[in-house]
Amino acid sequence: MTNDQNKQNQTEAGANLGGETTVSTAERYVDGLFPQDAQWTYVREQLAANDMPDISVEPGYGRLLTLLVHASGVQDALEIGALGGYSGICLARGLKPGGSLVSLELKQEFADVARRNMEAAGFGEVVDYRIGDAKQSLAQLAEEGRKFDFFFIDADKGGYPEYLEWAIKLARPGAVIAADNTLLRGKTIDSTRNGPSVQAIRSFNERIANDERLIGAMLPAYDGLALAVVK
Repeated sequence: MTNDQNKQNQTEAGANLGGETTVSTAERYVDGLFPQDAQWTYVREQLAANDMPDISVEPGYGRLLTLLVHASGVQDALEIGALGGYSGICLARGLKPGGSLVSLELKQEFADVARRNMEAAGFGEVVDYRIGDAKQSLAQLAEEGRKFDFFFIDADKGGYPEYLEWAIKLARPGAVIAADNTLLRGKTIDSTRNGPSVQAIRSFNERIANDERLIGAMLPAYDGLALAVVK
């Protein structure tokens, strides 16, 4: 089959699905295998009630975060970007008994909502919120001598390359780094889009793939998830 024929078949398949791609249909199928996450629904309701953006990590990747944290035996996790607390809930679910989560959030009002949602999920005592510019908070954590086993990055996209460097600096050997939205809803792979955030994400993705300090991988489902282990 030629490339042109293959592309035509893919286009026809998308049309037969009412304009949906096979990928989006597969995501819906996989999501349907699992019970709906009540905490995800609750967090979304709280986001709407507080006029916050509805941009939490997708439940499919939330499950993956919990799995990775649990499988890695994580004691100390760090997330950059709290929003409404759903990613924090997913991370906390996988922590070892007595584990901790440090959550960096620029806005106090967002952190307040996230804390309430974490408390409602039973993880209020697990999380320590640091409010303000994440780069300053990361520098403070370094001064405190803090080290972490797991990092989740889901904040301003222009900061991703610098956040990656901080994660490597604050990592214990073998720590896992995960980062959401690495496709930027298609902007990353669109050669006509070259804004600062797009260029930053492309740089970040290239580092995940090629940095010799890391063992990296990239998942293209939902809006893209980068994964890496610090050697």
